Amino acid sequence: MNLLSKVVIPLTLVTSINTYALFGQDESKNLLEYEKNTINVYQQNVNSVVNITNIRKVKRGFIFDYMSTEVPAGAGSGFVWDKDGHIVTNYHVVEDGDKFTVTFHNDKKQYKAKLVGVEPLKDLAVLKLEERPGSLAPIITGNSKDLVIGQKAMALGNPFGLDHTITAGIISATGRSIKGIGGVSIANMIQTDTSINPGNSGGPLLDSTGRVIGVNTMIYSQSGSSAGVGFAVPIDTVKRIVPELIKHGKIVRPGFRIGVLPEPYRDRFGIKKGIVITYVDEDGPAGKAGMKGMTRDEYGRPYVGDILVKVDGKEVNNFDEIYNVLENYKVGDEVEIEYIRDDKVKKTKMKLATTGDID
Repeated sequence: MNLLSKVVIPLTLVTSINTYALFGQDESKNLLEYEKNTINVYQQNVNSVVNITNIRKVKRGFIFDYMSTEVPAGAGSGFVWDKDGHIVTNYHVVEDGDKFTVTFHNDKKQYKAKLVGVEPLKDLAVLKLEERPGSLAPIITGNSKDLVIGQKAMALGNPFGLDHTITAGIISATGRSIKGIGGVSIANMIQTDTSINPGNSGGPLLDSTGRVIGVNTMIYSQSGSSAGVGFAVPIDTVKRIVPELIKHGKIVRPGFRIGVLPEPYRDRFGIKKGIVITYVDEDGPAGKAGMKGMTRDEYGRPYVGDILVKVDGKEVNNFDEIYNVLENYKVGDEVEIEYIRDDKVKKTKMKLATTGDID
């Protein structure tokens, strides 16, 4: 769980079981419909949710001792994505891990898994089982764009190592922009009061139909435990990111192939808005459009070149804004940019190219 303190502490119902089978016909009559729904959702998804252990190799502290020891470095949750054995979880659950083991409900065996791909900027990762149980139950995905504030939400995961725990609450808000482990804000995060604690990271947030609507990722808390304010990466984002991680191992990101001056340094030049371009790849879109980066005179004093201020009419002033604007485009899309050079506003069009990092 990425704990964040007051600063962020890193419709058709899909039926499942017959509650009569659990309690008998007489006992089930005493259950509330709310309780029956929670039971059904749990039974429908418990075999799809896994416990993930992150194992790191640690060298001993002696100069001439090259032996290393494998130690558990953390644990979190995840869920089965497909019949091929792909497991979706948070990036911070697998970060810096050398090996990974996965355990299933009512199965004592530890299954080895390898890392397939990561997207730190969305705090998402995909593992693939190297060995599998007798059967796999891929989770059923829903959608997050139509979520309604106040609707029921349930988290299924392994808080504090207590495997396959379910908690229930509501959707408290949608469309939250929360700073993630990758250093930029994750847009459209789902806020819930469903109890989420360390160990829940990477597990599913479920709606009353039992469909996944998000990946539980972080909480606001001063104590380190749930304070009723948790956040999940929306499933619409997950459905877009995960297939790319499975196919490429990373996200193929569109960009201008430019360098960006961090805000604190930009402010020293007395510039309050826009993105100061530090360098331009001559073979990239910005270079072909004739844009210029920063330069130095013969005495080494820096001079500002072009300042990017808008992309297709949307203002960009920092990493967050340019990242979240470009997220809506694909490589090859043409965009109009507005920039300032020598105090004059200029416009040009360019086609976005592949870039491995944020421009």
